[in-house]
Amino acid sequence: MFFKITDYAEKLLNDLVGLDWPEETKKRQEDWVGKSEGSEIEFSVFNSQFSIKVFTTRPDTLFGATYIVLAPEHELIENLKSKIKNYDEVKNYINKSNKKTELERKKEEKEKTGVELKGVKAINPATKEEIPIWVADYVLGSYGTGAIMAVPAHDQRDFEFAKKFNLPIKMVVCPHFPAPTCPILDNAYIGTGHLVGSGKFDGMKSEEARKKITEFVGGKTKVQYKL
Repeated sequence: MFFKITDYAEKLLNDLVGLDWPEETKKRQEDWVGKSEGSEIEFSVFNSQFSIKVFTTRPDTLFGATYIVLAPEHELIENLKSKIKNYDEVKNYINKSNKKTELERKKEEKEKTGVELKGVKAINPATKEEIPIWVADYVLGSYGTGAIMAVPAHDQRDFEFAKKFNLPIKMVVCPHFPAPTCPILDNAYIGTGHLVGSGKFDGMKSEEARKKITEFVGGKTKVQYKL
């Protein structure tokens, strides 16, 4: 008989309540389960029948998604082979990534690497703008959907990647509102606040906007586990 450990993830977390374990041990258990509450949002691939599903805990930042990143293992890359103008370069990067361990790829301090899938674009469902698609090994095929919406103004890994490859950084959550301008970013702002640059959602508190924007683009709320 087979079963999925993820079917019991919530029970594993609930059973920690009141357990006579050191707090540090319980924290490690929580991190191992890795529960995340967020939204699943779909980005269509321009001029194709394909789309990219992403899981995000910050749907309130969707208007600031300026590119998509696929894990090297993502099946869409092979499906788009005929449209990718630099496929040999992409394939070479994937082969190099396959030689790295998951631990090596997850290191926060490692230099960000990646290759753009030239010739294909995704459509941001909130702005309807075409945005580039990249493959990068800091995204893991084993977690979530194996793809992320990159919001460099509000995620540090995306910020570092965007800085290196000169990609747009669009701030859509400001800590104070109203304000004449948002602060100049030396690092990603990962906190909450009020939305800016987000169309009809401008001025809305980011916590409230998460559900509203998810509904606006036809996404769905979802709970994700690292298990």
